[in-house]
Amino acid sequence: MSSPTSPEEPWPVRTVARKIAEWINRLGALWVEGQITQISLRPGAATAFLTLRDPSADVSLTLTCSAAMLRRMDPPLADGSRVVVHGKFSYFVNRGTLSLRVDEIRAVGIGELLARIERLRKLLAAEGLFDAARKRPLPFLPNRVGLITGRASAAEHDVLTNARLRWPAVRFEVRNVAVQGASAVPQILGALDELDRDPEVDVIVLARGGGSVEDLLPFSDEALCRAVSRCRTPVVSAIGHEPDSPVVDHVADVRCSTPTGAGKRIVPDVAEETQRVHQLRDRARRALHGWVDRERRLLDALRSRPVLADPHGPLDQRAEQVELLRDRSRRAITAVLTAEQQSLAATRSRLTTLGPAATLARGYAIVQRVDGVDGVLRSVDDAPPGTRLRVRVADGAVHVVVPGQADED
Repeated sequence: MSSPTSPEEPWPVRTVARKIAEWINRLGALWVEGQITQISLRPGAATAFLTLRDPSADVSLTLTCSAAMLRRMDPPLADGSRVVVHGKFSYFVNRGTLSLRVDEIRAVGIGELLARIERLRKLLAAEGLFDAARKRPLPFLPNRVGLITGRASAAEHDVLTNARLRWPAVRFEVRNVAVQGASAVPQILGALDELDRDPEVDVIVLARGGGSVEDLLPFSDEALCRAVSRCRTPVVSAIGHEPDSPVVDHVADVRCSTPTGAGKRIVPDVAEETQRVHQLRDRARRALHGWVDRERRLLDALRSRPVLADPHGPLDQRAEQVELLRDRSRRAITAVLTAEQQSLAATRSRLTTLGPAATLARGYAIVQRVDGVDGVLRSVDDAPPGTRLRVRVADGAVHVVVPGQADED
């Protein structure tokens, strides 16, 4: 291998085959677990040929073993048997094929299978794949239901029949796959991925009838359980009967004990929903009638009040009260005006009586000086001879001059 090849110096086929055989021989012996899918044991042949398949992937190996060892196995191997084999790889140079030369085959018993399932159950639980918080609710009425089940199986019949009895318009996308054996897990994974990518599928149902622990092994496969946990579409598990509990039951969003239960769980009952609609309509009708009756009684109570029964009556009463108040106001104002007029007349009379005009009318006069000082003459000493005076009488005034010698009278 240290010498590189080139177009000018290529290796012959025998050299390549020999070097591959040398490398494979260095692997040594090892233990391998898988599922038997094909057994070729011809009568009288010294060598038997088998195919060992990985239950979780589309990968297989060719096994060769002694025909006598295979015949001595009790119980005999059959297609689908889970085994653990010990052997060493051999590369047949002449044919360019690889096979595992087996010197020991151990069938995996039910006890060991259950122990492995329990270990897987604990592992997935520790990773949180069983947590209720990650469970997605199923849609009330799915647009389309994906169904993964065996072809023409009782599980398919139970799911379809019970779902259509409850909701006749339900639509299904059915994927028929192998539900046991070596090809079960790859086919279920393919169908699951296809339905999960379909935008019209709102829920996926995994359905299978009852069977032995070996028959239900595909539904406890780790790859399948992880694929179910990764689905964006809610998954319903309906595997086996009530006592059966494969690991996928705990990973699925909803677990139904039987396919019949799944058919009843994924869709509502049209009779129950119709009855519920009638009940809601009756409740709505009663509520509406109650509200209308309550409002009608309120309107009747409002209309029965005096102010609404005779709306003009209060107005007439108020009009009468306004008229009375107007009369009272008018009388009060008139009385005030009369009293004030009388008081004004009395004041005027007193002013007339006390005023100088009345005194002048009785023959008195007011004498005033007009020579620079317009003042009332109060003494004769204030009017020497020649003083000009103004004499005011009731109907006017006269001007006089004090003579040279005053009259003593």
